[in-house]
Amino acid sequence: MLQVCLNGPRTRADHDRLPVTPEELAAAARAAVAAGAEDVHLHPKDAQGRDSLAPGPVAAAVSAVRAAVPGVAVGVTTGAWAVPDPGERARLVRSWTVLPDHASVNWHEDGARLVAEVLLDRGIGVEAGIFSGTDAARRFLAWPRAHQVLRVLAEIQDPDPDTAPRAAEDLLQLLGIRPELPLLLHGEGAAAWAVLRMAVARGLHTRIGLEDALHLPDGAAAPDNAELVRTARCYAGSGT
Repeated sequence: MLQVCLNGPRTRADHDRLPVTPEELAAAARAAVAAGAEDVHLHPKDAQGRDSLAPGPVAAAVSAVRAAVPGVAVGVTTGAWAVPDPGERARLVRSWTVLPDHASVNWHEDGARLVAEVLLDRGIGVEAGIFSGTDAARRFLAWPRAHQVLRVLAEIQDPDPDTAPRAAEDLLQLLGIRPELPLLLHGEGAAAWAVLRMAVARGLHTRIGLEDALHLPDGAAAPDNAELVRTARCYAGSGT
């Protein structure tokens, strides 16, 4: 499965075509799915362009994207940078009026268990974000409901394309091979393509988009999410 990560916590200062509004997210998702994306991850934004977990921005973003790509799963973030207090993050998730298909929870963040349990109790799939170089894997695997998540995101934080695959290997070994825990492996920045190639070679789910990569493998600036997805599809097709 290839997921597109449309925007992340970025702003237009990072990329002038970063989708921010619900309408822009819908258009970007439509183009990315046409290019081969099978799942959508996005960060709803408030009127100032900041990540938001409030029910209004979440409902607007999810509804717009869902209408643009019917039948495609749509997920959101629950990142602590948007709302640092775990109790407030959980309260906001409980207040959502339009439910995404899934939401990512970063297990190195305080309150991850609380937020994940609220999501599960609301019938929202959990993507367990496990950052390399943190104690997230240990914390996640000690959670009694770990087997109930939709998938595990093995998120490689090493930005060096030469060493990121080694960090990915180490993290995959920590997580182990568990049939009940589907894995999505991805990298960031300059290492995004090296890790994506590794995921394809291993037959793992992966993702690409302007959240993770602003450049194509040849170093050229990526014009949009759709071109990133098209390029990733070429790797998947070649098996390398």
